[in-house]
This record gives sequence, C-alpha cells and structure tokens, in this order.
Amino acid sequence: MGDSIRSMKIILANPRGFCAGVEMAIDTVQEALKIVGSPLYVYHEIVHNRHVVDRFVKEGVIFVDHIDEVPAKSTVVFSAHGVSPEVRENARARGCTMIDATCPLVTKVHMEAIRYARQGYHILLVGHAGHDEVVGTVGEAPDAICIVESPEEVDRLPLGPEAKVAYITQTTLSMDDANRIIGAIRRKFPNLKEPPSEDICYATTNRQRAVRELAGEADLVLVIGSKNSSNSVRLTEISENGGTAAYLVDDKSEIDQTWFQGVRTVLVTAGASAPEYLVKEIVQELIENYGGEAEEADVVEEDMDFTLPLSLRVLQQGAGARAGAEQAAPR
Repeated sequence: MGDSIRSMKIILANPRGFCAGVEMAIDTVQEALKIVGSPLYVYHEIVHNRHVVDRFVKEGVIFVDHIDEVPAKSTVVFSAHGVSPEVRENARARGCTMIDATCPLVTKVHMEAIRYARQGYHILLVGHAGHDEVVGTVGEAPDAICIVESPEEVDRLPLGPEAKVAYITQTTLSMDDANRIIGAIRRKFPNLKEPPSEDICYATTNRQRAVRELAGEADLVLVIGSKNSSNSVRLTEISENGGTAAYLVDDKSEIDQTWFQGVRTVLVTAGASAPEYLVKEIVQELIENYGGEAEEADVVEEDMDFTLPLSLRVLQQGAGARAGAEQAAPR
C-alpha cells in the first residue's frame, strides 16, 4: 500500500450507537433471563441488530413473530418497537407474564394515536408500512390510521381540506423525509392537528445531525448497523443525499477494501441499535490497514436514561423476596 493511502483520517461521529431506549430494552432481556431463565420468549427482535439478537439466542432467548408461538403461561418480553393491544390481549389470554420493553418515546406516539382517535381525527401516520413500530402503532386505532410514506401519497388521500386530520410519525425516520411529507400534509389540510412535540426521537435526530454536519469533511461514510434498522439506513441516505458515499455494514467482515481507493478521510457512525464494540473493531481494522488515527467529533451531548419497565421491577422484587425467604428458612 502506498504512503498516500497510509494516512487515513478516521472521524468518529458523536453521538453514535446505542440510545437510551435500546439500552433499556437490552438490559430488560438480560435481567429477565436472570429471573426467569431460559427459554425466555421475546416478541419480535428486541432491537434491530443481528449481533445483539444472535447473542441472546445463544443465551436461551427465543424470538417469535407471532404470539401463539409463545407457550401458555410463559414469560414474554415485548420489543423496543412496541406492540398492538391485540398482541397484549392474546398474550394475556394465554396466561403469559408480560414484560414491556417498549421505548417510552414509542409509547408517546401510541398515546397520541389513542387520543386523536377518541377525538374523531383521521390520523396520518408518517412511516414505513411493515416496520414493527408502525405495525404496533396502527394497532392502537386501526380504523382511524392511514400510513403515508411520501408526499405523493398525501396528495392522493381521498380527504378534503376541511377534514379533521392529525398526524403522528414513526420515531426513526429521516428528518428530511419526514419534513417533506409533513409539509405536504400541512399544505393539504390547513386545520391540521399536530403532535404537541416532535415524534422523531432525540437519538435519531442527534445521529442524523452528526452525519449531516460531519459527512462533508469525509470522502466516505461507514454506518454500523443492520439492514433492518430503519435509523441506520436513514444515516446512509443522509450522507448520500449530501454528496458523500456511504455504506451500511453489520460488522468488519462486510467491509470491501475497494471502497477505500483514493479515500483519505472516513466518517464512522453507528445506528441506535448497534453495539460500540462493533465500531471499535471496524476502527481498528481501518487503523491496521490504512494507518492514521481516529478522532472523536462531538456534535451533540446526550444524557437520556430510561428506567427498567415496571413489570420487570415487580418480577425482580418477587425474585428477591423468594431468595430472602429461602435463605431464612431452617436447614
């Protein structure tokens, strides 16, 4: 390799990787495993990351896509993306112990959907049809919600300008894409009811802002995340829309060395469900192959933290009480 290649600059976008909701969801499964043991059932992937899911599978977690795959009277954890009332009712009917690891920011959107439906609004859900989060949100008010994925879909809606319309959004959208669709909604429905605060989550917004501000300094952007991670995919799109080539990789095994021909500066970031150790492995790979040094680039400071779900804390207290009783019992 020539000297010109062996001077690569590696910029580490900050913030990157795990958000508070993902941390809470992963901690929830880990704690539930300690209490319940294996097998432990989780409805949908706890977070959209292959490495996280594979690790839990090795520890005895069984991920299911249908609640009837969970044996009656078992413990089931609901993923960070949220579930519909129908799923909860089916789990209850099976006598399951439910632990809800839904991100609180997703729960906020669910509550908005319920409130707007009760108030008689036509609800436009800006999001990607089929995504776990969107499926769960639609389930809160299926007769009132219509998913819109583009400004063109908004224009085609069979509703007049005076219709009673409200909108909500998936939490992991691209701000740019969401704003284009929301703009179309505002133009068509002048009496629009808007959420009291932004639905797109702080972590999604912050990671997108970091890429938007830093990608122009790089020749190439690497985003660590799984292909089914909506917020990770959005990061690559934001970079490419700004004119900087970007690749989404699960880990260092997916790196193609031909990407780096003539590349002097690489920006590295990670979606909100990607573990930091994957970032470190890729950075180390780049340092070993291309020399140079990595430097942190701080764009936004994050200090958000979510407590473990109440249902899990109740189980923890019960397990602690049982352990105490066993220790106190005469031998």
